[in-house]
Amino acid sequence: MNVEKLIPATKSYLWGGRKLKEKYGKKSDEETIAESWELSFLDAGASCLQNGKTLKASVGEKELGVNALRFPFFPALVKLIDAKSDLSVQVHPSDAYALPNENSLGKTEVWYIVEAEAGAGIYLGFNRDVTKEEYERAIKENRLLELLNFFEVKAGESYFIPAGTIHAIGKGCLICEIQQNSNLTYRVYDYARKDKDGKQRELHIEKALAVTSLSKFEKREFAKDTVGLSKYFTAKTLLIKGEARVLADAGSFKAFTLVRGEGEVNGTRATRGDSFFLPAGQTATLKGEMEIVTTEIRKYYVGIDLGGTFIKGGIVNDLGEIILEEKTPTESEKGAEGVANNIAKLALSLIKKAGLTVEEIEGLGMGVPGMIDGERGEVVFSNNLGWEHFMIGERVGELTGLPVKIANDANVATLGEVKFGAGKAYKDAVMLTLGTGVGGGLVLGGKLYEGNHGAGAELGHSVIVAGGEPCTCGRKGCLEAYASATALIRDTKRAMEKDAKSKMWEIGSIDAVTGKTPFDYAATDAAAKAVVENYLEMLGTGIVNFANIFRPEVVLLGGGVCAQGENLLRPLKRILQRDLFAGEKGPQVEIKIAELGNSAGLLGAAALFFE
Repeated sequence: MNVEKLIPATKSYLWGGRKLKEKYGKKSDEETIAESWELSFLDAGASCLQNGKTLKASVGEKELGVNALRFPFFPALVKLIDAKSDLSVQVHPSDAYALPNENSLGKTEVWYIVEAEAGAGIYLGFNRDVTKEEYERAIKENRLLELLNFFEVKAGESYFIPAGTIHAIGKGCLICEIQQNSNLTYRVYDYARKDKDGKQRELHIEKALAVTSLSKFEKREFAKDTVGLSKYFTAKTLLIKGEARVLADAGSFKAFTLVRGEGEVNGTRATRGDSFFLPAGQTATLKGEMEIVTTEIRKYYVGIDLGGTFIKGGIVNDLGEIILEEKTPTESEKGAEGVANNIAKLALSLIKKAGLTVEEIEGLGMGVPGMIDGERGEVVFSNNLGWEHFMIGERVGELTGLPVKIANDANVATLGEVKFGAGKAYKDAVMLTLGTGVGGGLVLGGKLYEGNHGAGAELGHSVIVAGGEPCTCGRKGCLEAYASATALIRDTKRAMEKDAKSKMWEIGSIDAVTGKTPFDYAATDAAAKAVVENYLEMLGTGIVNFANIFRPEVVLLGGGVCAQGENLLRPLKRILQRDLFAGEKGPQVEIKIAELGNSAGLLGAAALFFE
């Protein structure tokens, strides 16, 4: 099955208009269409394929993608809504209420404004904190609207409506609604309208009082192309100008709803109002001038990169996209408990700002400096933080309510690069991070290798010169003592002190030396050239050792020194080719520069849940 054009189910309600028929090509025997169910697995209004079969009956697990399979039934529903008159003021329950009381899931939704007449708007949430008594009294006295926010809307805006938020669509709005797959609505106020039989429509006040959030509403803002996200749906806008190929990965199908313009989807004519279903693992070619709302199912994680000065955190999806990121001071002087509190506060803040709830997050992954026992969630020893035997995984889990996984920070950076960066084409990789020290990480067979109780993969502390330069670990001759940026700066300063005529003195003073200095002068200064050649030989020795021990497909290099690009890679490749065991007779090992920079730790931390 490839991309399929969908035939929606249409609904005629008393507040509906004629725009969906006259402007968006929807067909119905009714005079008006209130709703067009574009992507629906509900028996009450299932969308169909061109052959007349329902989409629900035509797709299997492979076409839906693995992310949809964790739900008892298809999680999302996409509608077009034409409000000729005001809709009722209503509220939808959360899963926590709906499952035991209605044997149904609740309903979170998002509205993308496709069209809006002058002055058209929506009611959304309370304009201040209210009590249950105030809420009930306002309903009885027919002045509920006084307590609600009114947003005058315009095309292209989106409004996220979490379950429990009181709301109403106003007349003159045409909306693309992406929602949790539920038709459960509690009507609170309906302007005393009567249905076609002359009866006032039923209200559900007691149930509404039980589920409505009474707090002042705060509008959630998303990234520019994001309409709304939850564990049930992720909706985005996609602009096509010319031609583009769009992939639905193995994790999720993609649904397209065309809201403006016209074009083609895999050669099939597409005009506004048309919807298409692209199965997981398939690619579609889109041509034309079109604005599309896409719907898919994604998973979300919190990634934490714990440093000595700052805690960096982000919301990451299962594609390795960072949805939102922030940092906060570590404040290690407050001790382990204080830092754990800071991590939890950052994580919960990120979740809220992303428009998610704790229940919608798959887990919190964390990279921590030091000797880490990932199975126990324990920091056995961290020199940077001054911790011993602190159960940080357990503590952060208690504070956030999330499952927590931890690993050494260099290890998670390696995992990030292999899953999403320069190593994503490989299953076996070694990574060396050339910074203040030399961090190391191993991914073998696609899985992070951490050694006995997570204490392994300290590649920077393998000896390459017996009895050599002292290392911060207490030994002598470690790779870190020769291949770190710190070592490179030390050797550059020594070379300048030995050679008063070195051109490197042009930088002004010895205190101005950086890891870049010897590379800048290597082509014109013998002292600088000698420093660079010695540095490359020592780093190359370490790389060859790891290549001979693990025979990975690739060695990845990160850190500031890697800004040298080919000036670094070319000589290292020659050294590896010269000294690799069995040379060309065995499988070859590539050397590449890492791509993710400071994001590797965040992404790798989240990816602890991907294995």
